[in-house]
Amino acid sequence: MILGVGAGIAAYKVCELLRRFTESGYDVRVVPTRDALRFVGEPTWAALSGHPVATDVWSDVDEVPHVRLGQRADLVFVAPATANLLAKAAHGLADDLLTNTLLTARCPVVFAPAMHTEMWEHPATRDNVATLRGRGAIVVEPASGRLTGADTGPGRLPDPADLFEVARRVLAGGGSAAAGETDARRVPGPARAHADLAGRHVVVSAGGTREAIDPVRFIGNRSSGLQGYALARTAVARGARVTLVAANVALPDPAGAEMIRVVSAEEMRAAVLAASEAADAVVMAAAVADFRPADYRDHKIKKTESGGPEPIRLVKNPDILVELVAKRRDGQVLVGFAAETHDVVEHGRDKLARKGCDMLVVNQVGENLTFGAPDNAAVVLSADGAAVEVLRGPKEALADVVWDLVAARLE
Repeated sequence: MILGVGAGIAAYKVCELLRRFTESGYDVRVVPTRDALRFVGEPTWAALSGHPVATDVWSDVDEVPHVRLGQRADLVFVAPATANLLAKAAHGLADDLLTNTLLTARCPVVFAPAMHTEMWEHPATRDNVATLRGRGAIVVEPASGRLTGADTGPGRLPDPADLFEVARRVLAGGGSAAAGETDARRVPGPARAHADLAGRHVVVSAGGTREAIDPVRFIGNRSSGLQGYALARTAVARGARVTLVAANVALPDPAGAEMIRVVSAEEMRAAVLAASEAADAVVMAAAVADFRPADYRDHKIKKTESGGPEPIRLVKNPDILVELVAKRRDGQVLVGFAAETHDVVEHGRDKLARKGCDMLVVNQVGENLTFGAPDNAAVVLSADGAAVEVLRGPKEALADVVWDLVAARLE
């Protein structure tokens, strides 16, 4: 593996990322830019990686490092990827060892940008990112938070633990799960081709909505958001630009995903419809409340000595998936989720026909099943009659099967 280091203050965080790589058994060669050594010196990188460090093409010329490093690498991971480094990579400039390595790499390439908000949002940077993604590179969305000095905003390098998970998932990539079979198949775990979602924009919803009764009470459900977050993480590792609309989730932000936080079904509807306008695929993994109180009390409802409160009248919430189907643009893939307690496949096929989406992921829910659990099992039903059964396993495994099927339709 090649770990490229750009000249940004966030380079100190990359020491932790390198430690995670080496302690997990990866053989890592660190290739910093010359100015990156102003932030973290060569002895540190050499000590943590166990390999000598070079920044130019003139060291060990007999081994042709500017070609061999990229040719032999299983992964090139660049962090922090500065605006300057992204621009060089997008335009094919090669004035040091790292940019030469990027040109010769035939393996997955991941960029983890870190810079000030103004630089990240500049049209030139956005164009460079789009160019790299269009070529199949994975460009992780930066986190939002404290930047250099007193500045705050998007542009912060994601947590090293999250970046490590992105790299691990990219390196774990394999073949692609076929879609379109009419008989149910059992898929035991993730199987995919490298960066098959590169250049694509996907929207994922996660969590469970809450419908307010009064300032302290609400109607909700047990959804933890774990499956939606797994879908977001795996999509990032497959090269997609990911917008994650999360309702009431107490989980750390997935590295590389653009976050939109909502509370109610109406807020979820507005956020998903807006984000999906230019999306290639939308996966509705959130548990959206079917009903909400017709009347919101602006004060806490009190219990009385004479009896309980008046009954709460409910009204239907909008069906977001049905609206997405009605507004879909050509080529857009829409995936719904359905939680059932019994007759899973039968109810799932009925719901798939009513919703009109491309696929419906149906799983059985109940005590200690699905909600809040680290694993999941499901049947993925397709509008063309195909069914793919996914055995119980990590939620990332189900997520990868979903993206396999989405990627096949996008192609």
